[in-house]
Amino acid sequence: MDENNEHNCEEGTACAIDFSQESEPEKESRFNKAYLVPIIGLFFLLLGIGFDFFDIEFFKSPIPLIWFGIIYIAVGGPIVLKAAKLVLKGDIYNEFVLMSVATLGAFFIGSYAEGIAVMLFYVVGELFQESAVNRAKRSIEALLKVQVEEVTVVENGKKTVMHPKEVKIGQVILAKPGQKIALDGELISENATLNTAALTGESAPDSKKKGDTVLAGMINLNQVVEIKVTSDYADTKLSKILKLVQDAVGRKAKTQLLISRLAKVYTPIVFWLAIALAVIPFFVLGEDYIFQTWFQRALIFLVISCPCALVISIPLGYFGGIGAGSRNGILFKGSNFLDLMTKIDTVVMDKTGTLTKGVFEVQEIVAIGIEKDDFIKKVAVLESNSTHPIADAIVEYAGGIDASISVGNIEEISGHGMKGEIDGSEILAGNLRLLEKFDVPYHEELKQNTDTIVVVAIDRKYAGYITIADTIKEDAQKAITDLHAIAKITQIVMLSGDKQLVVDKVAKQLGIDKAIGGLLPEDKITEVEKLKAEGRTIAFIGDGINDAPVITLSDVGLAMGGLGSDAAIETADVIIQTDQPSKIATAIKIGNATNKVIWQNIYLALGVKVLVLVLGAFGMATMWEAVIADVGVALLAILNAVRIQRMKF
Repeated sequence: MDENNEHNCEEGTACAIDFSQESEPEKESRFNKAYLVPIIGLFFLLLGIGFDFFDIEFFKSPIPLIWFGIIYIAVGGPIVLKAAKLVLKGDIYNEFVLMSVATLGAFFIGSYAEGIAVMLFYVVGELFQESAVNRAKRSIEALLKVQVEEVTVVENGKKTVMHPKEVKIGQVILAKPGQKIALDGELISENATLNTAALTGESAPDSKKKGDTVLAGMINLNQVVEIKVTSDYADTKLSKILKLVQDAVGRKAKTQLLISRLAKVYTPIVFWLAIALAVIPFFVLGEDYIFQTWFQRALIFLVISCPCALVISIPLGYFGGIGAGSRNGILFKGSNFLDLMTKIDTVVMDKTGTLTKGVFEVQEIVAIGIEKDDFIKKVAVLESNSTHPIADAIVEYAGGIDASISVGNIEEISGHGMKGEIDGSEILAGNLRLLEKFDVPYHEELKQNTDTIVVVAIDRKYAGYITIADTIKEDAQKAITDLHAIAKITQIVMLSGDKQLVVDKVAKQLGIDKAIGGLLPEDKITEVEKLKAEGRTIAFIGDGINDAPVITLSDVGLAMGGLGSDAAIETADVIIQTDQPSKIATAIKIGNATNKVIWQNIYLALGVKVLVLVLGAFGMATMWEAVIADVGVALLAILNAVRIQRMKF
């Protein structure tokens, strides 16, 4: 590892975690060369120990010093050089200085093999760490390889190949079978089958039809398709995800920061304790003081005190959690959110687009005092000015917008519906609260309808309604069941702008503890604030623009990243790229598993170190035991951190 990465590891930062453009062959070649030095060093170390043990004739002073000295320079030279550079910068209390002092001291008292072993095992530990980090980040690095470098633009029958950055909104691009789609857009071809794994983590093919949204990073599977570009290269969902991934690496958890601060305090303390251990007995024991004995104990104290296991395994553990999330279609925007997931006791969620598909279909139309065909056409023209999925369903049912009908004075009333003027008449279309707002009387039995309903008034007179049904997502039931199975989750709440009867129906079907309907966006904020006032730690899951304020307010905000709005995704702490509510429980499980592994490593490292420090101080541990304890704990901590990647959630 280069020295910058080494020092970053010591400081508890995201060591060795970068997204350089180094090719795989170059990386493998560098890694193999790095292993060569410790392997050769180990061979000659064992050979030297053998010569010494069997009292080989030629292996007499000063040959052992020269023999082991050459091995030490080859293996530990870079570490000593790094220590010297840091000392010159005023940074004395770090693992490199500790090891250098301890191993040079070992040479001073003639413990050559032990001094080399400290350096050798440290280098091997660093290589293990780098290997573990590389393993942990592969699932995230895979995202960085899905951006396309060139795209075919079709214009006036002519095909031009260019970089996606040069393509403008509105242009048409072409994707051949097996090609990755370069930009977000609208499918012009009649249908397409796409692999969406890079964005969602789901390997099952996704079928799209004409007019559907397709995203950069999806792979076209079957036939040549044409796509009308709707986003610039920098604004694609893929580009945003990649930026969030890279930002996530540098955002550290409180535990990670605590260990970093602890290392800065702990290291100087043990450094001076080691000096005290060598010096104070001189004043206490007098003539019985043997310098070599107490100096050796001080060196053992220094070797075991190196905080390698903590400063290596803790960042690696968090990075493993982020990688495990990415592999499951979940993006944590930082390791701090992995910690927060463990504290959640209340899950609050939106209904439409979160638990339901948000794909509405018109079920029934009732028109009063107006022809049904004229009724639906006028409502469709008004609703075409809204981005709500219900509005899209009405427009689709009407067969599009009737160009002969013009609408003016359009106003979208948040949480209520639409208002406008058609042929000189005022038209209102929305929920029952909209009619109540404008004092329009309606049939009371409409309140008992368990479907989503759009009521219409013309010139402040009730003119009929349209019922629309939404479909519950396939894994919504599993999502609620899995959340109930997590011990710390004590309450699941659903908040919705839909009417209470509809909300109660969904809540009963799924087994949700509490459901509140008829809410405006600001009402959702009020409900979440009430829960927080009770001392609850809340995760809120939503997908729409109106959910963004509540996502921000909650302790952990989750957004449905596949179909969710950009506003929700930008404000969320965790993004579920698959749009599957069952991934909420998965995200919490990953957070819990990561936290468990992190604290296992902390207890293991501190426990063993304290034990061997005490044994070393009383002369009950040798230099070899100190080396094995230090390196052994570091390797165990690394292997434990890597385990997160292999867990099934």
